[in-house]
Amino acid sequence: MELVVGGMFSGKSEELIRRVKRSVIARRAVQVFKPAIDDRYGVEVVRSHDGDSFVAVPVRSSAEILARCQPETSVVAIDEVQFFDPGVVDVCRTLVQRGRRVICAGLDLDFRGEPFGPVPALLALAERVDKLQAICVVCGEAGTRTQRIVNGVPAYYEDPVIMIGAQETYEARCRTCHQVPRRAAAPLAAKAGA
Repeated sequence: MELVVGGMFSGKSEELIRRVKRSVIARRAVQVFKPAIDDRYGVEVVRSHDGDSFVAVPVRSSAEILARCQPETSVVAIDEVQFFDPGVVDVCRTLVQRGRRVICAGLDLDFRGEPFGPVPALLALAERVDKLQAICVVCGEAGTRTQRIVNGVPAYYEDPVIMIGAQETYEARCRTCHQVPRRAAAPLAAKAGA
């Protein structure tokens, strides 16, 4: 099992596509899966931010990956793995046990800077992990975080974790420039109706 992780704009999908295309050159039967909720660049395609792409099967749950994996497939790639349910961990284990090469790409941290979905478990199980970095748009250092921007300002910690978007909603940031404010708590008197 191979895992390619990092923040947004670090080249995760680009690297997944590169590995998949090399597998095709090596005459391996390849299938790429992606979560159906991610339709930013089309329903049946995985596309990197720089425009490279590969045909993909959109699925609504991790169980669908096993159900739709063809018997002749020797390489299974899963993009945006952070959006899948926890069952994707067992799906990947099963595929590896069946002799498939499994390549997963996804965000390791959510916009709050916390571990994202099933990715921590996959990191622990993978034989190969590549953690990619973007460039912080504020200071130019290594961008290891994903900054969500709403109406021109950083999103609040309490906002929903999953929000599909690209350059219009997210920026690469370093640890220092990454900001996640918390909403101010209402005073106790206001809560009690005083």
